[in-house]
Amino acid sequence: MTNGTADPIMLELVDEDGRTIGTAEKLSAHQAPGRLHRAFSVFLFDDMGRLLLQRRALGKYHSPGVWSNTCCGHPYPGEQPFAAAARRVGEELGMAPSLMREAGTVRYNHPDPASGLVEQEYNHLFAGLVRDMPRPDPEEIAETAFVTPEELLKRHEAEPFSAWFMTVLDAARGGIREVTGVSAGW
Repeated sequence: MTNGTADPIMLELVDEDGRTIGTAEKLSAHQAPGRLHRAFSVFLFDDMGRLLLQRRALGKYHSPGVWSNTCCGHPYPGEQPFAAAARRVGEELGMAPSLMREAGTVRYNHPDPASGLVEQEYNHLFAGLVRDMPRPDPEEIAETAFVTPEELLKRHEAEPFSAWFMTVLDAARGGIREVTGVSAGW
């Protein structure tokens, strides 16, 4: 895995309070038992209050083919989480939020039984609005869908979702309502 060079992608390792304590290569940080590192999760909504979901591309090394929040990832060492979130929305979805703000943080440890990898993350949450239609990068995203809360519940019962999805959605709910004005069911 590279970031356009021969160098591996590096992540920021953090302590329980989210303070940077070092760096690690991306894959090694996710190998069991996992190392606590900085991450971000984005939740974008359209003008009708529907959440934009993505189904991860089948070629992803971690959690391929499962549904998840609008965008998630890891800041590069020294990169601000907000800047990383905006960058990845553009890279993965080919669009920019018309509004995006912080919606809290959450710390979790989610092993993925299918891959054996571990999400041990201090996750910065962002919520916002989007007015453009996504133009997903097929290397990152297999499919997108805008869903109401009711549609999300049905999809979540019937299809696989990322191990972290409900944790980050639950943690972001207050921020989602505050930032976007979207309230019904979220």
